[in-house]
Amino acid sequence: MNEKTKKVSALNLILIVQLIFMLGLSIGITQLISQKTKTSSINYMSTIAEERSQIIKTYVENAEKTLSQYSHAGEILSVIKNPDDKDAVNAAQKYTEEFSKDIVNLEGIYVSEWNTHVLAHTNKQTAGMTTRTGDPLKALQDALIAAGDGVYDTGIIISPASGKQIVSMYKAVYDENKKPVGLVGLGVYTEGLVDTLDALGKRDMESSFYSMVNVKDNKYIFNEDPNKVTAEATNNELLKTCAGLRTMGESKTGTFEYKVNGEKYISIYSYMADEGWLFMIDDTEKEIFALTNNMKLYLLVFCIFCLVLIIIFNIINKKQEKTAMALTSAVAKNAKTKESLNTAIFNDILTDARSRVSFSNDFEPGKVTETGDTPYYFIMLNIDSFSNVNIMYGEEVGDMVLLTTADTLRSNFDGGMVYRTGSDEFVVSIQMANGAAGYSNIMARVDSVLRTLSEPFATESGNVTVSYRVAAVRKSKDVDSSVLCTLKNVINQSDIAVQGQTTFIDMDLLDKN
Repeated sequence: MNEKTKKVSALNLILIVQLIFMLGLSIGITQLISQKTKTSSINYMSTIAEERSQIIKTYVENAEKTLSQYSHAGEILSVIKNPDDKDAVNAAQKYTEEFSKDIVNLEGIYVSEWNTHVLAHTNKQTAGMTTRTGDPLKALQDALIAAGDGVYDTGIIISPASGKQIVSMYKAVYDENKKPVGLVGLGVYTEGLVDTLDALGKRDMESSFYSMVNVKDNKYIFNEDPNKVTAEATNNELLKTCAGLRTMGESKTGTFEYKVNGEKYISIYSYMADEGWLFMIDDTEKEIFALTNNMKLYLLVFCIFCLVLIIIFNIINKKQEKTAMALTSAVAKNAKTKESLNTAIFNDILTDARSRVSFSNDFEPGKVTETGDTPYYFIMLNIDSFSNVNIMYGEEVGDMVLLTTADTLRSNFDGGMVYRTGSDEFVVSIQMANGAAGYSNIMARVDSVLRTLSEPFATESGNVTVSYRVAAVRKSKDVDSSVLCTLKNVINQSDIAVQGQTTFIDMDLLDKN
């Protein structure tokens, strides 16, 4: 074998090794990014599902507060104590009519004696009627007594009076001896709730649709097909999910998949255990993972382009040294492009905070060693009702709130790392000395953040005030990304943040117990 043949063989071997390397690298990058973008897409939809389920719960809670306020009015208490007093009845009827004017989407509100003899009603013709007798009366009375001084929700039903879907609830009224002497009832149309849900944006999910099922009887409460409302669900995967949730008894978010006419759908759900309602957002797998598929296509084209360049440069390299230098430049360019891709995946473009993907990578199980005297402190900041800011003032104002929040966290937690783990959620990780000094330092920084962010944001639409929910935990052993679940649970149980009252959990103490 002559010298020239040896050189050609060596170049061919180099070419084969490079081809194998690029193929393996492209497959690895594709798999990594596909997995991360899929997880990000699911998390995004889960956030939307939780947000909308919270809107539903708030709608019901507002109705409960309205009924409770009505039950404590002097005119209502007076007519229950004096049902035969004509003046008391007239005063209660007048108050009921005036009170009902301020209730949006009201079907009716009324007060009755304990035997459901109606004393005052928004519909005057109903006053004087007895709405229940026998077993139905006994069942209602038992339920009201079981609810104590709280509101008894019968759920979302089809009203026998109007034939429309309403949120129905009752509340017992007790005398000074804690004996039930009367009750109040309220029916609010769900049309306002539906309008609110329909008005919310569905960015990048044009084909998605929402529905809600009563897990107790598997019947639809909301559905894009009006004919399915109050009808029992037939989707096998949905029925399996309902059966599982019935036995759990606690709120949960999750997903399930199903097919319709050969098309694969993914359903992201949020279960409201207290009400027994399952809220779902469904979309085609193709649309949910559109970013993943586009990324795969981009990487495929990119890798093919790189492979073609390598082949061309290697062929030219057989003739002259200058081409070898060009190949080196192309490889360097390729590395820079990969670095840019990684930056786009692991950093939030708007706020320049690290992403949830970065948090999962930074705190991968087993990656963080025991920290000893400098444990990790994690602080979660959640913008309360952030979707309302975008709806009322526009996404530009919403972006300004997000940027200001991220910048404030960075300036107050120097030495720490700021992550944007959700559309309205930020997490700070920082190591600090153990004991009272470290705790005081962290709480002082949290209060400084709240003090800054409590100031109104000046916008073209006027001043915008935003509230936050805050939680903090300390952990020195087995530090991993599961701390997000703890923070999320604490946030969900916390009220609006107030300086000096941040909820703090020492996970090391919990682990010992």
